Amino acid sequence: MKQVSLILNIVLLLALGFLYYKVYSNEKPAAKPGTLHSVQSSAGTSNNEPVKALIAYVELDSLNDQISYIKSRRTQLEAEQKAIENEWQSGYKGLEAKKDNFIKVKGQTMTQEEAEKFQIELMQQQQAIDSRKQTQLQNLSEKSYKFMEDIQKKLKEFLADYNKDKNFQYILTTGTGLDYLIFKDSTLNITADVVTGMNKVFSKN
Repeated sequence: MKQVSLILNIVLLLALGFLYYKVYSNEKPAAKPGTLHSVQSSAGTSNNEPVKALIAYVELDSLNDQISYIKSRRTQLEAEQKAIENEWQSGYKGLEAKKDNFIKVKGQTMTQEEAEKFQIELMQQQQAIDSRKQTQLQNLSEKSYKFMEDIQKKLKEFLADYNKDKNFQYILTTGTGLDYLIFKDSTLNITADVVTGMNKVFSKN
């Protein structure tokens, strides 16, 4: 089952999406349409000043694969989901064995009333197994969303602090199935900084 992995991938998109807004309230003049970089200058400023990049990007796949805490929690959640599936399958196997044993014991002596009663009991037990699975998956889903919220909160806090001396106005995201950037200048890739920083953040917990 890939449900948990899909959820965790989605959260990284949501967690970083907030950075599409401009970081500072005292906004610098917007770049002209079609311009990805802008020279931060004013009257009398030398034309030899270095160009200041206003855009950076982060690779979501790398965050998912290289932040130890995310990898660990994802493994735990996937293990819980697998355990739920195994318990459900075991329950159904138990019902099948119970049915086979009933038929073997009763054989030709089984009455219509006994058969109907047993069928009702079997259906009730099946419903109980299905209901338990649904409850467990719901609990797992809630746990996953709490995990997502925690990741999102810490990413926001880290990136807001990280950007204080970077002055990026936009930080874009890229990843499998989400890569809409036709061209990416690798010098604007801040993924390594984010991975290193987030690993430090989670190591303190």
